Amino acid sequence: MDILLSAIFSSEEEEQYVLDCMAYLMLLMAAWTFFCLLSTNVPYGRYAMYGHGFPVNAKFAWCVQELPAFLVPVGLLVWTSAAKTSLLTNQLIIAMYLFHYAQRSLVYPLLIRGGKPTPFMSFALATLFCLYNGFMQIRYLSHYAQYPADWITRPCFITGSALWFLGLLVNLHSDHILRNLRKPGETGYKIPKGGMFEYVSGANFLGEITEWVGFAVASQSVHSAAFAVFTIVILRSRAVGHHKWYLAKFEDYPKTRKALIPFLY
Repeated sequence: MDILLSAIFSSEEEEQYVLDCMAYLMLLMAAWTFFCLLSTNVPYGRYAMYGHGFPVNAKFAWCVQELPAFLVPVGLLVWTSAAKTSLLTNQLIIAMYLFHYAQRSLVYPLLIRGGKPTPFMSFALATLFCLYNGFMQIRYLSHYAQYPADWITRPCFITGSALWFLGLLVNLHSDHILRNLRKPGETGYKIPKGGMFEYVSGANFLGEITEWVGFAVASQSVHSAAFAVFTIVILRSRAVGHHKWYLAKFEDYPKTRKALIPFLY
């Protein structure tokens, strides 16, 4: 893979410039997506519109679309001379990224109970995003990110790591609550209760946003910041959509519950 990348980029300076451009492009994509989603929901799950392509099985879609975000980084780490991966800070930040996507692509799909099919267009776009982001994040962290020796003792790394871990716990617990809403044989939607769902309708989304904000705070790069911003844009839309849907469907839905940020939004 080093030979392939050397054939594409004439120098390390050129490759780092391209990685930076990829991050700024992601920020532009986030801005465009934000305005697009002001008037519609991402077409998946209860909002699926099958004019966006034929439906893809939910378990298959989740596994395949998330897998590039795990396999591409692993390939980069195994088959390239990853200059920075011997450094503890880089290892820890890379581990945050890989742990999330190992769980999301290899474990989460196996735990899905039912799940509505995903329109092919949503599936394809998610797959492309995971390819793009997986390469950008790990190529930068494994080759170009440089941190002082005391970085892991600095407030930004400690705060970011704590946010990442807290977000991971909220995300996993919220997914557990959602999976267990229905008893065997039951169908239909129910009001999620417990954990952060007592405060927001999009508790699972809040957890994932917190993870990637923490990741960005810990790594302090435009690449991780772009990913965090893009995540906020997509998941904010989903949380608001879910909140409005719950309020419309359930007369007894808790009126004090917010969409995404406890007590505020």
